[in-house]
Amino acid sequence: MPRGEAASMTETHPVPPALQAAWGMREKPTKGPKPTLSVDRIVAAALAVAREEGYSAVSMSRVAGELNTSAMSLYRYVASKDELAVLMMEAAAAEPPAPRADGETWRAAAERWASAMFAMFGAEPWFLQVPVAAPPATPRQLAWMETGLAALDGTELSEAEKLSLLLLVNGYIRYEALLRGQMTEAARAYGRTVDVVITEFSGLMRHLVQADRFPLLRRAIDAGAMDTPHDPDGDFAFGLARILDGVDAFIRSRAA
Repeated sequence: MPRGEAASMTETHPVPPALQAAWGMREKPTKGPKPTLSVDRIVAAALAVAREEGYSAVSMSRVAGELNTSAMSLYRYVASKDELAVLMMEAAAAEPPAPRADGETWRAAAERWASAMFAMFGAEPWFLQVPVAAPPATPRQLAWMETGLAALDGTELSEAEKLSLLLLVNGYIRYEALLRGQMTEAARAYGRTVDVVITEFSGLMRHLVQADRFPLLRRAIDAGAMDTPHDPDGDFAFGLARILDGVDAFIRSRAA
């Protein structure tokens, strides 16, 4: 972004420091000795910690230790851990899928968008450990929103309704990805797999759930509802399809 344009944006509407860094609005020093650190090196070190141990392990002092420097030296480049988190997510986020193609239905485009986001969270599970402090506002986050809106472009929905529906689908994606990540991590901590944990849970339910107290739950167990093989991708696709069924019905009601 040209320096003049960045300055203009900052003057007309104050941009938080973290977003200034993500949008490249900060001027880089042109004089003095070449710095031994850089924002890119700091972000890379923080990402390595998050991917190995989770976001909770990331701190300015821990990242400084990975770079063999002091925490105070990091603050010349990154103002806070919150700013570091924004830069980490911007650096690690995948590019959104291609926008809706000519002739592609809104539903097919929405499914591609949702599946790509679900895969991104699966590849970077620490994403979901970062507290959501504000709506998405970094370049790559907005690129995902733009692609999501492209899927719904041309429907009878208002612009506000499109954004609300993207938020609905995003919430489902985040929940499913978070649940899968937590189950996988918990199982790994005990040296087991999710499939083993679910099999053991099914057996426990058969033992604990009695028909006189939980008749409907017992009926589901006896019908084998808890005996089906664990298929997280299938579970995600099923839930997403039901949500999009509702969106489809809503769009049809608008068209009518």
